[in-house]
Amino acid sequence: MRGMKGEPMGIKVGICAVVLMCTSLAWGEEIRWVSSAGTTLKAEASATSENVAELPVGAEVTVVETGGRWLMVRSAAGVNGWVYAGRLAETKPVAEVTGSDDPLFGDSMKKSQITTAKADSARSIRGLSPETAAYAKSRGTSELSKKSLEKIMGRKVSPTELKSFLKEGKLGEYAQMTGGNQ
Repeated sequence: MRGMKGEPMGIKVGICAVVLMCTSLAWGEEIRWVSSAGTTLKAEASATSENVAELPVGAEVTVVETGGRWLMVRSAAGVNGWVYAGRLAETKPVAEVTGSDDPLFGDSMKKSQITTAKADSARSIRGLSPETAAYAKSRGTSELSKKSLEKIMGRKVSPTELKSFLKEGKLGEYAQMTGGNQ
């Protein structure tokens, strides 16, 4: 079959196919960043799988394959493994939280990429922020609810307690999926 100018149509189709494949390969490499302390590359897409390597917060990884809630990634060192998608961010992380005055998660938040000012963390020890207090007042939030929130904000959770909670509750990377990767 020939095109309008007499060139074989197969050549045009072949060239288009090569261009599309090259373009899709370039676009196919997706970069993510580690956003949670304690993130490890796993041999399989399962929280109970063997650890392959540790990934520090802020480490850049390249997505090689997706498997539901798990992603096969390649680390900067060239090591491949599976990571729970919830431990990665699509945007490059900003400066880490410094200090250990976070009232809810204690020192575990030092390694988090959640941006907050020390004043915001310290404020929660003293109670609701002025903005939150004004919002609660405008919405008619009861004193009991405010005091309950302040009590929760005063609770510290260690990394071990958090992992145990996720595991026992089958949450996050410990959630069970039917008929697929866990």
